[in-house]
Amino acid sequence: MEHITLLLGIVIVTALVFDFTNGFHDTANAMATTISTGALKPKTAVAMSAVLNLVGAFLSVEVAKTISGGIVNEDGLKTEVIFAALVGAILWNLLTWLVGLPSSSSHALFGGLIGAAVMSMGWSSINGGTVVTKILIPALAAPLVAGIAAMLATRLTYRIGRNTDTKATAKGYRVGQIASAGLVSLAHGTNDAQKTMGIITLALVTGGVLNPGANPPMWVIVSAGVAIALGTYLGGWRIIRTMGKGLTDLQPQQGFAAQTSAATVILASSHLGFSLSTTQSCSGAVMGAGLGRRGGVVRWSTATRMFVAWGLTLPAAGLVGAGAEFLTKQGPWGIAATAAILVGGSAVIWALSRRDAIDHTNVTDDAIRPGDTAPATEPAGVVTTAIAAVSPPPAGAVTADASVKAGVSAPTTTTTGAMADPARPATV
Repeated sequence: MEHITLLLGIVIVTALVFDFTNGFHDTANAMATTISTGALKPKTAVAMSAVLNLVGAFLSVEVAKTISGGIVNEDGLKTEVIFAALVGAILWNLLTWLVGLPSSSSHALFGGLIGAAVMSMGWSSINGGTVVTKILIPALAAPLVAGIAAMLATRLTYRIGRNTDTKATAKGYRVGQIASAGLVSLAHGTNDAQKTMGIITLALVTGGVLNPGANPPMWVIVSAGVAIALGTYLGGWRIIRTMGKGLTDLQPQQGFAAQTSAATVILASSHLGFSLSTTQSCSGAVMGAGLGRRGGVVRWSTATRMFVAWGLTLPAAGLVGAGAEFLTKQGPWGIAATAAILVGGSAVIWALSRRDAIDHTNVTDDAIRPGDTAPATEPAGVVTTAIAAVSPPPAGAVTADASVKAGVSAPTTTTTGAMADPARPATV
């Protein structure tokens, strides 16, 4: 610790700030479905998620090693490059949080790091093979695999419970949701907390404090775990609202299937050292669960906005990271200007968010508020219509129009206890 310079200390603090934003940005991954189905109260859910994120941070360092020694070449890498990368990642995280879109904090970090490194040392500084195999391929595969698994799991749960009492079944699945949400939180800690560990370790290597290839020190693991846990406890309510209400109206059976599928994908990737986006995995699972229940809703307008944000994350964070690195290369005044841009931009985004505050008291409200990303109703999409036509009907569902059997949009009344939503007709 005695070798840490002022600049290195600033980078470490900035990395922990990013970890904090990662926590509240990604709380929705674990708890949005649990909150939306009423399995847990909002504050209880985020507290549980925070504790398990902290525990998960201690379970593995494979992802941290991928980041600290895989994406960029350490030779010639300067500490200010990492600072610039973190600026790009934090600003993108805050911007997508403001508009309530569950974009990838992981890809924001990778984009910022790649953009800053290219501005500093050129394209030769990037390990293209690692980027493709451990970032881009998992980014494409994770939401697809999680979505298919959740869709099949949803069909299976409804088929198994088709002859059981609907209210009793829903209660049982709410209990199961608590366990599966805990598993997602644990998985999130094993994957996302390690990304900050990797960045801090990389900074320590560039500062000469650690040797290349070294594992994260214990103080790095503890500080990264605490930072992401604190961010998680704050609860990213704007994104929780989108995930829980904006993509689909989930019943407990669907929530359980979505969370279990997402947790399986995340834990498997952490074991293999794949630094995938937990946001994309969980969002894919939620959409898969929506498609798996006949009469379920998938709001493709919201999903489309989310897909666009996913596609923009790497290049947008990369451009900001490259611009920040251009400033930091100018010397101390450039570093100070970059820090001022980070603080000023964060303050502006925070002030804008207060115009339409969303917190634990209104996160589950059905009314459409200014700034919400989901309309109250939405026409049927081609994918939803096709899959709904061959999906088993949910147990206890009573349709008001026989045309639902043909996969045509119709208002429905579903006897699912707390999850019935008369304000939003189902879309199939």
